Amino acid sequence: MTYSTDWSAFVPGALVETFSDAFIVAGARTPFVDYNGALGLVSATDLGIHAARAALARSGLEGKRLGTTIAGSCAQTSFDAFFYPRHVGLFAGMANDRPALGVNRLCTTGFEAIAQAARGVSMGQYEAALAVGAESMSRNPVAAYTHRGGFRMGQVEFKDFLWESLFDTAGGCGMGQTAENLAQAYGIDRLTTDTYAARSFARAQAAVESGRFGAEIAPVTNAEFTADGLKPRSLKLPRGVKEVAQDTHIRPTPMEILAKLSPAFGGVQTGGNSSAIVDGAAAVVVTNGALAKQGKPLGRVVAVATAGVPAQVMGIGPVPAGLALLAKLGMGIGDIDLVEVNEAFSSQAESVRRGLGVAEDRFNVNGGAIAFGHPLAATGIRCVYSALMELQRRGGRYAMAGACAGGGQGMMVLVEAA
Repeated sequence: MTYSTDWSAFVPGALVETFSDAFIVAGARTPFVDYNGALGLVSATDLGIHAARAALARSGLEGKRLGTTIAGSCAQTSFDAFFYPRHVGLFAGMANDRPALGVNRLCTTGFEAIAQAARGVSMGQYEAALAVGAESMSRNPVAAYTHRGGFRMGQVEFKDFLWESLFDTAGGCGMGQTAENLAQAYGIDRLTTDTYAARSFARAQAAVESGRFGAEIAPVTNAEFTADGLKPRSLKLPRGVKEVAQDTHIRPTPMEILAKLSPAFGGVQTGGNSSAIVDGAAAVVVTNGALAKQGKPLGRVVAVATAGVPAQVMGIGPVPAGLALLAKLGMGIGDIDLVEVNEAFSSQAESVRRGLGVAEDRFNVNGGAIAFGHPLAATGIRCVYSALMELQRRGGRYAMAGACAGGGQGMMVLVEAA
């Protein structure tokens, strides 16, 4: 099947919302650590609590100022996962009489958390909220859904939840194949995908060496989380590990190394030019303008757009979302200083860049998920937070941050530097 590169037909169906009074005043993230690495035993709940507490501490606000916590995670990674958003909020310092909400829009979950926090703040429901995304890819379960009533002899079925989640049963294809479909649509060859990946690694390594990522990261140590009236819970690292302070997947990755890797899906994508599987969490504090003015806010949440696209090209989702957002605001891509898009795959990210018409020097300027990984629900928070931090460093005004989502969706958030 062939696919067009004209996504204008999907713009009218996009949902676009603008916010009158929503600011991000602080943020923090954990290091993003390779699958089954030093964070492999830590649940999404504890990763989320750590990031939320760090972001709140950086904001200078007391937890009792929070009106709600909106927390996302795509997979259940502990037996108390049903309580995840509530536990994140309470152990971050939120008062017991304030509610919490869990959200899940797959890889765009973090953006959705920010959007819902911004909506509530702008509507005057509360003056401050936590938006949190956390994912333990390592703790995705090996699961059985049909054994509650027993099973016949020889009919025991357990499957790897993480592996199975990479295949869209309705769309009839795996996530990797959707990237290959976009590569065909845009005429993206293996050399282009590897070149993109090498640039992502190089930019991320430069960001580490300059301290740009260090400014985002709240190092993880063994910790006990306490809250009034609740039983304490612990974050425990593997024996012998005292601190995790850096992203672990970033490394020198020249073209000659990437070129040696075999195709993963029969086309241009390999393990080297696809997003890394990592564990991590991120959080931001969203407030109204009156509260933001008491400190030094990072920036304003201007608008958010969510779009649907065919499942077989799910990776292009940020394009109609971005086009709809710009049209709503009467802006053009030339008005945007930076664009931060999750790199699910090289060909997918390059297709989004071309679809939006963004110059290379304004697109993922500090690298992306190919270099440092994609902990699903945390990615959206990281993208927005990183974009705001980079806007401040460059003296820019506007940034768009977005991602695609399995099943055929895309989101884009527009922020303005304070």
